[in-house]
Order: sequence, then C-alpha cells, then structure tokens
Amino acid sequence: MWELDRQDVEDLATGAAILGTGGGGDPYLGKLMALSVLEKGMKIEVIDPEEVPDDALVIPSAAMGTPTVLIEKISKGTEVVEAFERLEKYFGQEVFATMPLESGGVNSVNPLTVGARCGLPIVDTDGMGRAFPELQMTTFNIYGVPCCPMTLVDEKGNVVLLDAIDNVWAEKLARVITIRYGGTAWISLYPMYGRDVKRGGIPNTLTLARDIGRSIREARAAKSDPIDAVLGITGGFRLFEGKIVDVERKTVAGFARGEARIEGLGDDSGSEMVVQFQNENLVAIKDGDIVCSVPDLISILDADTGLPITTEYLRYGYRVIAIGMPIHEKWRTPEGLKVVGPRYFGYDIDYVPIEERMRG
Repeated sequence: MWELDRQDVEDLATGAAILGTGGGGDPYLGKLMALSVLEKGMKIEVIDPEEVPDDALVIPSAAMGTPTVLIEKISKGTEVVEAFERLEKYFGQEVFATMPLESGGVNSVNPLTVGARCGLPIVDTDGMGRAFPELQMTTFNIYGVPCCPMTLVDEKGNVVLLDAIDNVWAEKLARVITIRYGGTAWISLYPMYGRDVKRGGIPNTLTLARDIGRSIREARAAKSDPIDAVLGITGGFRLFEGKIVDVERKTVAGFARGEARIEGLGDDSGSEMVVQFQNENLVAIKDGDIVCSVPDLISILDADTGLPITTEYLRYGYRVIAIGMPIHEKWRTPEGLKVVGPRYFGYDIDYVPIEERMRG
C-alpha cells in the first residue's frame, strides 16, 4: 500500500491523460477534486491487486459522457461518490475497495476522491489500460464480468439503478440516460470480487500514470526532452511533429467525434497527419497511410512541454507531437480485438501492432 501526496496526484493526473489517448475527461477537473480531499485531511491510499482478497467486493467508479460537455458542466465533486454509495447500498455488504475503470484524465483520478471520502483504498489496476468510449470495452468484459448492476447520477441528484441483460445493452441504455442527463453521468459499475480484479484487470496502471507524469516533470526541470522521457517509460514511438491546422469536432449520439489535421514540421515537413477520434484517438494517418490504430494508444502532446492535449482542447495553431504506444497484451487477443479492434470502429483494416508498423 502507498499513500498519495499532492505531487503524486499532480503527476498521476498528467500521466493518466497521456494513457487516456485524448479521452477520459479533463485531468485538471479530476485533479482538483482529489486535491480538495487531501486539503481536508483525508487519505488517498493505493493497494496492489494482489493485496485484494479473492472474496472481497470491489466497485469501480467513473464518469461517462462527452468530454466537451464535462468541461462545461463542472462537477460538485460529490456526484461520483453518490453513485458509488448507491451501488454499495444495493449490494448491502461491505465494499473492500474502489478502482478506476479506465486510464484517463478524470477517470483515473475520480476513484481517488471516492476512496478518500469513503475511507477505502484504491486498487492499482483498471479494465482498459487506456480510455475507450463504450462500457463493454473492458478487459473485465472479455473475462466474463458483468457491467451491471450499475448506478448513474447527475448534478441535479437524479439516480438511476440499471440492470441490463448484458454489457452491450448496458452501454446502449446508459448512453441514452447520459444524454438525457445533459451529456454527462457519474457512474459506478462492474462490481466484482478480488479474484475477478486479479484475473481480468490490467495491473499497476495508477503507478504507471504517476511515473509518466513524474518523468515529464523531472525532464522539464533538467531541461531535457520530456517526450523522450514518456517514450522511455511506455515503450512508445514518435509518430509525427507538426502544427494543428484544422479540427473538426461534433457531438454525435453522446460521443465527441471528429479529427485533427496536422501539418508537418521539422523532419515531417511536407507531410500531413490526420488523427481521428471518438472521445479517444482511434487512428493516426500519415500521408494517407495508417501508422497507428486502436487498440494501441495514440496521444497528442504539446511539442514544448510534453503535456497531453485531450480531444476537447485541440485547437488550430498548437505545435504538437503525436506519439503511439503499445497496448497491453490482453487486448491483442482475438477476443480483445473483437471488442476494441479497428473493425469495430468501422475501419476496414486488420490490427497491426505499432511495433510492427514502426519496423516496416
């Protein structure tokens, strides 16, 4: 078990936004909520998945909806706790811990607030190792863990307890509720036991996020390249350097969909990259050829600071570097690719690991 201080929260939020591949919500909002509980004297304690007893109940907590709406409808900081406590009450038994469902700006940090306010540890694992736009897109799903029962709460105090027949239907129904809430819901879902956490989760993602954020901070202090520091920890690759010259973004069926067009600079002068996203970055296309695709991670970083730019903050004129990082092996199985591979998102291509694309 380790306890987070203010600097850990800052570093973790930065690193989680990079792992979030453009999605997962604004890290600044989640960071403020976590820092506020520390200021009130509460503790944020993180435990390794192996520390969770097999029969202990663990309930993840998260936000759902469109990232562009999340920054306009600021949370009070209590909605996600309400969602967690409502699901805990439904089960009527002691909950051992909470955990993130995905690695993403606000969604890696939300559980820190829940754990601190409820006096529970946060498990150092999640069900994606990055961010994905739909509820069934978790490693827990491919290991047979049901998403429901789940709770959805909004800022007005509305609460929905949802029990769908399967995880795909949970996504369909929860998406409609989230849209009716105004585009954002605070949720608690995928209740499971310790054995499921260890079997289905992607371990040590909070530690990884903290280490990524720390590497950026230390590289900047040493006046070295923060992007090299990120790539060294993640095993990733530089995909493109350039200036954003156009961004198309619209909200469709509860998702932020669009693309960013980047004009090459430096070694990439004369080339162009297009990054297409659905909340999260899905494919990076350089001069008409795909150089990285989902489920591998694509993040857009500020070229000077190495800090992540989420999809809702992409703007004309930003000088950026796009990077690609390999996904956890659990997603590279036939079962994983069926759920989050490029064909699921409508791309008529087979998945090729980023390492192979870079060698080619």
